[in-house]
Amino acid sequence: MIIFLTYLSIADKIYRMRVIMKVPLPKNEPSRLEALRNYKILDTLPETSYDDITRLASHICETPIAVISLVDSKRQWFKAKTGLDFSETPRENAFCAHAILERSLLIIPDTLEDPRFADNPMVTGGPRIRFYAGAPLITPGGEALGTICVSDMVPRDLNRQQQELLLALSRQVMLQLELRLHIIEHERQKQLLDEYQEKLKETNTQLQKAVLTDDVSGFNNTRFLHQFLDYYLLSNHFRNEKLSLVFFDMDNFKQAVDTHGHLLGSKILREVALTVHREMGEMDYIVRYGGDEFVVILPGQAKDESLIKVKKMKKAIQDTSFLQEENINVRLTASFGLATYPDDAGDKEQLLAEADRCLFRSKKKGKASITAKNGS
Repeated sequence: MIIFLTYLSIADKIYRMRVIMKVPLPKNEPSRLEALRNYKILDTLPETSYDDITRLASHICETPIAVISLVDSKRQWFKAKTGLDFSETPRENAFCAHAILERSLLIIPDTLEDPRFADNPMVTGGPRIRFYAGAPLITPGGEALGTICVSDMVPRDLNRQQQELLLALSRQVMLQLELRLHIIEHERQKQLLDEYQEKLKETNTQLQKAVLTDDVSGFNNTRFLHQFLDYYLLSNHFRNEKLSLVFFDMDNFKQAVDTHGHLLGSKILREVALTVHREMGEMDYIVRYGGDEFVVILPGQAKDESLIKVKKMKKAIQDTSFLQEENINVRLTASFGLATYPDDAGDKEQLLAEADRCLFRSKKKGKASITAKNGS
């Protein structure tokens, strides 16, 4: 008889262990876990708003333990806790794994009287839970992420008001989770917007550069010339600075094109622009005006200073052998015309016209000439 009773006792314990180990899963477990991941709450740092709710739950329900538990695939993790010194347990030991099957409260007045929990390590060992009540945390989509639960070391129950308030606190937890999710999404959208605006800015810069860049020389085009002069002369009322404008073109460029073709002619223009650019200052600009004619903008520079630069440009062109990469030796000269604002012209159109007329006079003088308005 004693042997038989012992057998029954062992069989009962085995049965209870099987009940504990075989944790029930919600029918919507895959979507539930996906929803839990989407909230990006697991393993986050403590937050006061959640800690306050657990303290409030402990006070309302008059229990030493209160927890906000989130049930992952193999564990339950505590976002906030009162009365416990650990932050997670295996899912098979989790009371909350059962509570998420409910749409309302799960109340266990005495865990030793419930075969699902009587041999649970949380009951037989620390913290020796004898009472449990959990309200599920249900998303707007209907998935139960976990619970807000309270526990005690003695059997007991909750009155109606405590039950209602525990359910109310579960809704407050979900509001916090939803708010947190919205903040994360807002930050993500802001980051995407910032990245989009940065790319748009970069694209606009590239487009603007493309609009203002000459395809042949790789430097500025006439659109840039007019925009720069409009801005500079308008703002110059406050600065009262001079600006010199240099027109130049190649004296024997047509002969080079007739000899070597238009493709190499375009390469010559690029090399000429680079040669002149090396003689310019950081704040100077070179513009391809059309054909083999260029304009150099010298902001803040008077005529005497500009003439020194022009002579260096002329010499640099004369001293350069172009198309060396093609194993061709092309020698060129250039003629220059120079006008200065406001000494020679009072507006943009007049300044352009004066510099162009000076270039025309240089061409009449002969190759490699320099003519400045009211100068040499």
